[in-house]
Amino acid sequence: MRYDLFISGYGGQGVLLAGNLLSYGAIHEGKNVSFFPSYGVEKRGGAAMCTIVFSDGDTGSPVVGLPSVAIILNQLSWEKYASRVKQGGICLVNSSLVNMEDLVLDERELLAIPMNQISIDLGDVRMLNMVACGAYCEATGALAPESLKEALKNALPERNHRLIPANSKAIDAGVAAVSQLRKT
Repeated sequence: MRYDLFISGYGGQGVLLAGNLLSYGAIHEGKNVSFFPSYGVEKRGGAAMCTIVFSDGDTGSPVVGLPSVAIILNQLSWEKYASRVKQGGICLVNSSLVNMEDLVLDERELLAIPMNQISIDLGDVRMLNMVACGAYCEATGALAPESLKEALKNALPERNHRLIPANSKAIDAGVAAVSQLRKT
């Protein structure tokens, strides 16, 4: 099976770390991965995005025109990219920062998750990317959350390994948020 994902936000939200983590999680599960990061020269506050393609077989190009899944972390990304999610796809949106009233996404599943608020409730707003990764796992079933938790050892620099338990909790919170949304 082939999976593709587009993540977009601004520098400082952990977009590239999220993409890296999902890539390592797929590798942990024995998949082939293509990861394509992109960010503005100003870094913090500038545009940040990445695409990830993973598969049991060949992945091909990491460039994805119409992604099956998008994680949208800020308003500008919503306005620019949400309509590009292909029909039948999933759009995971950080409803803490995104007003979704201006755009209707027909034939796509829209999962509005207050990622900033969930991460603040966990003690650190910087964990919103981990919440997003957990939400992706639950929404798609493409990766097991346990694979992401294991992949934290590779995605985080060793000096930050003390943060693995907190990040694992944030992944679980993302899983729970999607599970709760789909129950209602």
